[in-house]
Amino acid sequence: MLSRVADRVFWMARYLERAESIARVAHTFSHLMMDLPKGTEVSWGTLLDIFDVSQEFTDLALPFGEYEVLEFMIASSENVGSIRYAIKSARENARTTRDVLPDEVWESVNELHMYSKEFAEKSVARRNRFKFLNHVVKRCHALNGLMMTTQRRDHTYRFIKLGHLLERVDVTTRVVATVSQAIDSRDRSNPAFDALIWAGFLESLSAIGNYRRCIGPMVAPHSAVNFVFLEPELPRSIVFCLNGIRKALTDLKRHEQALVPIDEALAMLESFDAEKLSPASMHQVVEDLQSCAERLSIITSTTWFLPVTR
Repeated sequence: MLSRVADRVFWMARYLERAESIARVAHTFSHLMMDLPKGTEVSWGTLLDIFDVSQEFTDLALPFGEYEVLEFMIASSENVGSIRYAIKSARENARTTRDVLPDEVWESVNELHMYSKEFAEKSVARRNRFKFLNHVVKRCHALNGLMMTTQRRDHTYRFIKLGHLLERVDVTTRVVATVSQAIDSRDRSNPAFDALIWAGFLESLSAIGNYRRCIGPMVAPHSAVNFVFLEPELPRSIVFCLNGIRKALTDLKRHEQALVPIDEALAMLESFDAEKLSPASMHQVVEDLQSCAERLSIITSTTWFLPVTR
């Protein structure tokens, strides 16, 4: 398999996963901000923090209001952390690798791009926002289903899987870090509102239903974090994603170096228990996991991809 093709299908998968993640988190966060009373010290800037684009938004000298932040995260063609940018980038990577993708996959990616191009800017206000975000999530789910049921289990599939799962690890750790920091940094704590925030956290990761079936109806902070970190059967948990990445890597040649950060992360999680960690220790664990994911991305690029500038 050509290295440039591997690189592009890997990034196609990452951008599709990113678009879905932004849509899910933005949808959940919008509802959460409507439900929380004023004075809970959770701002729209939290959404920017999750996707690490706060500085880029600040540089625009815009107010940190609902419309401005959502426009930046949904419709901005310049923000690398926006839905529109992610879908456009996924489409470009799919277009240049059509020969190794099922026709249905390319057609669906292109349709999603056309939908985003037409409706993203019209879907920032509340009136159309939730319909647009739901549509993006459903289209991405359908694309994942298409790739699962039509893509031959070759190296193309393995790099797609690697891209999807690596992006999930990145997003999940970012959401945990940002939500934890937002709650811990407040001047006053309110258990009732905290439970609402943590339930929203699980919903943003498509985990709230599974949590209630496995743990119980009431959401507790420590058990919520443990669930999305350690639950081996949850598709968006850190352990599930790391194990999936490890499986995809072992089917590739020259995979030994890439396994090192994965095995380090899995070893770290063997003794993980959110209830026993201080906020500072929790922050350090998240940083270490993000470091492992970043190292894996670099190793993947240097081992299998041509050097490209993104």
